[in-house]
Amino acid sequence: MTNTNKALQIDIPIKLEQLKIAFSIASLAFEGDLPACIFHLQLISNDIRDWNSGAEVVAVFHTNAGHVTLNDVSYNDERMIATGNPYKGLIADLMGRGVRVELCGATAAVHGWGNADLLPGIKGNTDAMARMSQLAQQGFVQMAEWD
Repeated sequence: MTNTNKALQIDIPIKLEQLKIAFSIASLAFEGDLPACIFHLQLISNDIRDWNSGAEVVAVFHTNAGHVTLNDVSYNDERMIATGNPYKGLIADLMGRGVRVELCGATAAVHGWGNADLLPGIKGNTDAMARMSQLAQQGFVQMAEWD
């Protein structure tokens, strides 16, 4: 027999007054055509808005996901295409929601990227491991994005 009621009953409703969460994003896994990390950042941003809570959200892009932080010219050079960075609007939207977006300095060094290569508002850090350690010591919950 098929259940025709498709709504999920929420047995454990969550509303957080404060939230400190850091995403370590080393590669892109996809939900359809949308990187799952961006979907998850949108989801928690929507929750924060709905809860009207105080929150700090940091997304650290590194390793095989660092290119998400590049401007169109640098993205084209890095990815050997001519379409520009398809993620720039999504990143700008997240930053508009208050998400702090960072690029790992070690990833930038390996690829030869500097500040002029980045989208507006992207901050560089020393390296992702040191930054995630620092954020953990500051009380951030760490979220790792897996393939």
